[in-house]
Amino acid sequence: MAKGAKEAGTIVLARHGEPALSRQMRLSAADYATWWATYEETGLLPGQTAPQSLLTHAEQAHVIVSSTRRRSVETAFAIAGGREVEADPDLIEAPLPPPHWPDWIRLRPRIWGVVARFWWWFLNHHDGQETRKQAQARANAVAERLIAHAESGQNVLVIAHGFFNTMVRLALQRRGWKLVENQGFKYWSFSHLERGLSSPPAQLSRNRAA
Repeated sequence: MAKGAKEAGTIVLARHGEPALSRQMRLSAADYATWWATYEETGLLPGQTAPQSLLTHAEQAHVIVSSTRRRSVETAFAIAGGREVEADPDLIEAPLPPPHWPDWIRLRPRIWGVVARFWWWFLNHHDGQETRKQAQARANAVAERLIAHAESGQNVLVIAHGFFNTMVRLALQRRGWKLVENQGFKYWSFSHLERGLSSPPAQLSRNRAA
C-alpha cells in the first residue's frame, strides 16, 4: 500500500443457507422451470446453524447487504445479530432457464442446474430473461459499489447466491482485489477478498472498462 493510502476494508461474499425445498426427484425441463420458480420464493430449511467463521465476519462487518430473495434475507438476519441489513435487488441470482428438451428427459434439480447454467453461459439461452452479458454488467456494477464501501474503510459482507457471487468475485479480482479465502459453492460458504497492493483507487476502478 502506498504511503498515506487509506487502509481498505474487506469484502466477503457469502452464499445463503439451505432452502426448504427438496431436490430428491426427477423433473422434465418444464417441471424444472416450475421448481426453480418455487426455489426463488422459498425460505430457509429450519434448524440450521451458521458456521462460526461466517458469524465472525458478520460481527466485523460495517455493512451487511443481502439479495432480496427470501433465502438470502433470512440468512442475513440469522447472522446479523439484530443489526441493520440492506436488501439489494442487484444481488439476485443469475437466471437458470432450462433448454427446451422433451418431457421424457427427466433429471434431478442439481443436474438441471448444471445443464441450464451451461446453456445460459455458453449458448446464450435465456428465454427472454437476463442474458449473460446483462448479468456481467450487473456484477461489474455491484463490484464497483462494494469497492466504494471498502475503499472508505468499511468491511462489507454480502449474502447472496452461489453463481452470481462468483461473477462478482471475478469482477473484483479483475480490479485488483486479492482472494484470501474461497470456500466454494456449499451453503453458508463464503469468499473473502482484500485490496491487493496493485488495486487501483475506487475512482480509477469505476472508469475502467469491464
